[in-house]
Amino acid sequence: MSMPAATPTSARPFPIGRQCPYRPSADYAAFRQDGPLSRVSLYDGRQVWLVTGYAEARALLADRRVSINPRLEGFPALSAEMAELEGTGYTDVLIGVDPPVHTRQRAMLIPSFSIRRMNALRPAIQDIVDQRIEAMLSAGPPVDLVATFALPVPSMAVCVLLGVPYEDREAFEGPVRGLFDPDPDRAGEAMAALTEYFGQLIDRKERNPGTGLLDDLIADQVRTGSLSRDELVLYAMLMLIAGQDTTANVISLGTLALLEHPDQFAALRDNPGLVPGAVEEIMRYVSLIEAISRVALEDIEISGYRIRAGEGILIGSAAANFSTALVSTPEQLDVTRSPRHHLGFGFGIHQCIGQNLARIELELAFRALTQRIPGLRLAVPAAQIRTSVTGPMERLTQLPVAW
Repeated sequence: MSMPAATPTSARPFPIGRQCPYRPSADYAAFRQDGPLSRVSLYDGRQVWLVTGYAEARALLADRRVSINPRLEGFPALSAEMAELEGTGYTDVLIGVDPPVHTRQRAMLIPSFSIRRMNALRPAIQDIVDQRIEAMLSAGPPVDLVATFALPVPSMAVCVLLGVPYEDREAFEGPVRGLFDPDPDRAGEAMAALTEYFGQLIDRKERNPGTGLLDDLIADQVRTGSLSRDELVLYAMLMLIAGQDTTANVISLGTLALLEHPDQFAALRDNPGLVPGAVEEIMRYVSLIEAISRVALEDIEISGYRIRAGEGILIGSAAANFSTALVSTPEQLDVTRSPRHHLGFGFGIHQCIGQNLARIELELAFRALTQRIPGLRLAVPAAQIRTSVTGPMERLTQLPVAW
């Protein structure tokens, strides 16, 4: 039997702010009291479903009756700036398209993101991590871990992967941040700047090929007519943004979490073999993305609820990651466990295509921080650390550390 939808007066506002930057809000407990699905009210007053149950979140992420297409009526945007971004071409590859378009696009990239291909990059990424650790040690304490380590490591790594010159970073780092500017004009200017940069980069690569993923796509897909040049620009933009921004935030937030739980930092320092599993626990605990947006294409019955066609769905990955259905003590950060089935990389056909690369970067980063700087500590009280929410993600603007 279907349960009735919540009445308008019972819909809680969403998103909810975090009391702690590196873990989901304790207020999710109130949502869970309603059951695995709740009704929430967005910034524009529209009401949508919020899914906080772990099993229900996984089921809906794998359900072909829900769409990722932000251009469909009813698709829920978490903010006005996200609504503006989702109406641009940025979402026309992978993150905003359904099968069969998504199937074709993803098939072009999957071979390039295999575990084998990513492991081949491990020595280069290790060199990057070592360089940034040396830069921190040379600068001496205190240093800002965000600027000196968390941001440059994934930025340099994704540049190696794509074949993007890291010396071009001034041309793309500013526009990447500007994409999520609340001013739609500035966000539009950032999109135009990124489109122009990647168009020029592809021109250069067509004249003088290199060895990166973009070069492979030009040779194997663009020249054969399987991929348009405009699509390649969007591919490049998406992979650069996703490849550096998300991983950088996990490194900075994960480090803050470890430093505020010194017993967990010590466990990794004393037993580096725990690090690969700890990456999964940090991904679960940090839960970088609060919710994943979808819209129902058909009526869906799930756990006694009926989601009607055209209704917006927010799959609360952060709340689901703190479910006892995933780990027995979700409120604890425990680096001795490895919850591989967390939703930090999503689930289903839209699961993060770069997760193999991200895992390597995070493993090497956290191993280096705990082994090379065993006395790492916060240089200021945690309450003084500056945070911001840009787009769908919580982030640290700086993380002063000492040793």
